[in-house]
Amino acid sequence: MTEAALPTFADFGLSPEVLASVRDVGYETPTPIQIPTIPHLLAGRDVVGQAQTGTGKTAAFALPLLSRLDLSRADPQILVLTPTRELAIQVAEAFQSYASHLRGFQVLPVYGGQDYSVQLRQLKRGVHVIVGTPGRLMDHMRRGTLKTRAKPTAGTAASAMS
Repeated sequence: MTEAALPTFADFGLSPEVLASVRDVGYETPTPIQIPTIPHLLAGRDVVGQAQTGTGKTAAFALPLLSRLDLSRADPQILVLTPTRELAIQVAEAFQSYASHLRGFQVLPVYGGQDYSVQLRQLKRGVHVIVGTPGRLMDHMRRGTLKTRAKPTAGTAASAMS
């Protein structure tokens, strides 16, 4: 009796730039949460997943979403909600690592306790991914500095914020 071979990150159809970043960070084989999640997100489907800390949940959703990103658009296409500023920073840093081969990629962590002017400058410059706490994100939406309805252009991935 032989076991079926586990998929590799290359088997999923991630973009070449994201695959290069996966190799750079040293990931060799997908984790149990990543195996079912990545193909569904690459196909544009919704996913709800649950796994313990340290099992690769951030990569499970970040890698496929980054592979679908349209870098020619300088508006937010991915919005990640986190309960704490520490987690917002950690997730934003993970996105930055996974996107290290995506030219022009911009991620912005948004959380309370940080000056609005810094966040406003970055939002005006253009960001592809926003990772933030609900309170600060709601503040930006009320102020009109963060729009959560981007109009997708023809042939691009649907916005993760729609």
